[in-house]
Amino acid sequence: MKQKNTESWTEAFCASPGPVSIKEAALLSLKGLCMGSADIIPGVSGGTIALITGIYENLLQAIKSINLIAFKHILKFDIKGFLSEVHCRFLLSLFLGISIAIISLARLMNYLLHSYPVCTWSLFFGLIAASILVVGQKIQNWSIGACGWLIAGASAAYCIVNIIPVSTPETMWFIFASGFIAICAMILPGLSGAFILLILGKYEFITGTLKNPFLFENMIIIIVFCTGCSAGLLSFSRLLNYLIQKYHNLTLAFLTGLMAGSMTKIWPWKEAIATKVIRGKLHILSEKNILPASFDAEFYSAVLFAILGFVIVFMLERLSKKQS
Repeated sequence: MKQKNTESWTEAFCASPGPVSIKEAALLSLKGLCMGSADIIPGVSGGTIALITGIYENLLQAIKSINLIAFKHILKFDIKGFLSEVHCRFLLSLFLGISIAIISLARLMNYLLHSYPVCTWSLFFGLIAASILVVGQKIQNWSIGACGWLIAGASAAYCIVNIIPVSTPETMWFIFASGFIAICAMILPGLSGAFILLILGKYEFITGTLKNPFLFENMIIIIVFCTGCSAGLLSFSRLLNYLIQKYHNLTLAFLTGLMAGSMTKIWPWKEAIATKVIRGKLHILSEKNILPASFDAEFYSAVLFAILGFVIVFMLERLSKKQS
């Protein structure tokens, strides 16, 4: 009987939407790895990576598949029904890559941003600049409405990324709300969930708990935060999916605007104009973009990394078209 149940679960899992071969699963996990790497960096969005690699709409559809019917199957311990309803193969492959990136690359990214900030931000600048062109090409009709939504998206992103990070409470309701808001930004191209956490004053607080996740107090915080993320992801993804299906052109124009407006945050050369010491650490409250001081080795390295980021995006886009 157990063997029959296992076989039926396997059949349901294999029948769910997602990669049909090991090669496709590995490619999807690689895209997840890129998304996870982007998500842990304040200023860079995993949603941008999903959009340029051609899996954005599939991702929203997969998240949408986790619905009330799926939860009813879980409550009835109907594993086969749950696997048949949810896009398990897609989500498993993608989130495997995202998890690996968050666990393994968090320290590396933190090191690069602190030790080689100009070159690292230059790479991201090239990535986002190319992404704007790639996504902009998908807008089929540049009407007055599309131009208006492009400007609205750019204005919204510009205002958000220039908000000064604030100090906020560490109560459970606010941790839940932080997860809810951050995940909504994370799946929007151009808006970084990590930067939203910075604005909410919870970036170091949350990343600090991840360093010792098995402490009881930290486990409670992580569970509450993840619950907020889950609630935000399941609700906001439905809204995005509806907008893309109903107003595809205008939604893409708005998303392109979000990426364009976030470019000021990713400019490599900056100067701090307001700082504050919090818990013994110096935090930059406000900074302004400046031109490079000289055309030295760092400048040319930054240009090369920006070009590299530009090329990577077009390679990913070409790979996605080939895959399609």
